[in-house]
Amino acid sequence: MEQLNASLAIQVLPKVEDERVICIVDEVIAYLKSTNLSVFVGPFETTIEGDLDQIMDIAKECQKICIRAGAPSVMTYMKVAYNPNSGVWSIDKKVTKHHS
Repeated sequence: MEQLNASLAIQVLPKVEDERVICIVDEVIAYLKSTNLSVFVGPFETTIEGDLDQIMDIAKECQKICIRAGAPSVMTYMKVAYNPNSGVWSIDKKVTKHHS
């Protein structure tokens, strides 16, 4: 298995006045799942893991998805773990023991 050098936890908050926020966030999550990276959807943020350049491009696209879906603006909170030498701990290593 290829060593992953980065992980990204991302929360998008499209600025819309009603429950459309759920539909827009669902579009972002569907996009994240379509990347074929490891994805973990949590109640406040979604985590993906891969190569740093790849996940940063993905984070940028998440913004554009919100705007194309009708949000006039979007706030995004991101956490990035990056280790080019020995990689980062996988999502599975971090959370599997808590979901058994």
